[in-house]
Amino acid sequence: MILRFVVVPAIPTETGSIRNGSRFYCQTAPIGFNLYDNEEKRRLNTTYQTREEAESECQRLNLERLQSALSERGSMPAL
Repeated sequence: MILRFVVVPAIPTETGSIRNGSRFYCQTAPIGFNLYDNEEKRRLNTTYQTREEAESECQRLNLERLQSALSERGSMPAL
């Protein structure tokens, strides 16, 4: 079973650029971790500084989704 939410490294944000001769180098801010929604195929906006924070939130969201799916299944009439 594929989980709906998974932890992925965040996309670094550009904070400026510096020039070295004829080349420009991008400076980026330190990255953290995002949650990726496999169902909607997008990253969630919240960025977590540590992987442990992201993992705990990911587990919470996946557990909520599982519980809601089980409660929907339990409320379906028998055929």
